[in-house]
Amino acid sequence: MPRPAGPWHTVRDDLAQLGNALVYTTWTEWLPSVLTHPRLPELIGADWDRYRGTADPRVRHRFAAARLLIKYTAAAALNLPPEYLDLAYGLGGRPYLRGFDQLEVSLSHTGDLLAVGLSRTGRIGVDVEFADRFVRLDLLSARVLTPAESQEIAALPQHERTAYVLRLWTLKEAYTKALGQGMRLGFQEFGFSRGGRLLAPDGSTATRGEWGFATHRVLDRYLLSAACHDAGLSPAGDMSVHTMLDPALLSAMDPPTGTH
Repeated sequence: MPRPAGPWHTVRDDLAQLGNALVYTTWTEWLPSVLTHPRLPELIGADWDRYRGTADPRVRHRFAAARLLIKYTAAAALNLPPEYLDLAYGLGGRPYLRGFDQLEVSLSHTGDLLAVGLSRTGRIGVDVEFADRFVRLDLLSARVLTPAESQEIAALPQHERTAYVLRLWTLKEAYTKALGQGMRLGFQEFGFSRGGRLLAPDGSTATRGEWGFATHRVLDRYLLSAACHDAGLSPAGDMSVHTMLDPALLSAMDPPTGTH
């Protein structure tokens, strides 16, 4: 998504058809909007003091671009102005949209890449990493891989191992973010098959299909992994706030004509 102007119809289409959507961009692409948007304080919202208090301009601008990306993405799904949304944080820093429990949100960033995941069917987690990141396989494997994964990787050609471990790493990050656990859940306590199924440490199947996982290569230099849970919620595809909220409540929320 190269700019706040969209096109955002793809987000609505993916949510309606698949129940989830992934959006990615670079914070530098959104920097002009951060610097010139006339309603930036309303868009940043409760994070305004944190934004203003960040001394490093690069970190400050990336922070603002990430908040704009979350709000514009969610606004596209809910069909309302992005400045109407109030972004808050749960335990561990997981973002959520105050008052819109029907929509789950996840954010990840590294380098200049920003990624947001939305889901209307259950928890979602996203994680991004450089696709060519240098890693010490011996050290990372000891902290990240299950015994079954270690055996599988040992059978791979040497030149394929780093890429495969990085994929597993981002999938595990995404899954623990979706659970709201972060690094509190040890990465050796669960694993993944080559096809992206969740496995127990011994390699046996760990779910009945309620979780979906995927890894995408984006902008030619990043891996973007997502973990999405299907909680069996309503399959209704319309996320618009005008159809999901009670009409009396909605009229109380809408600003009077001529005001902002």
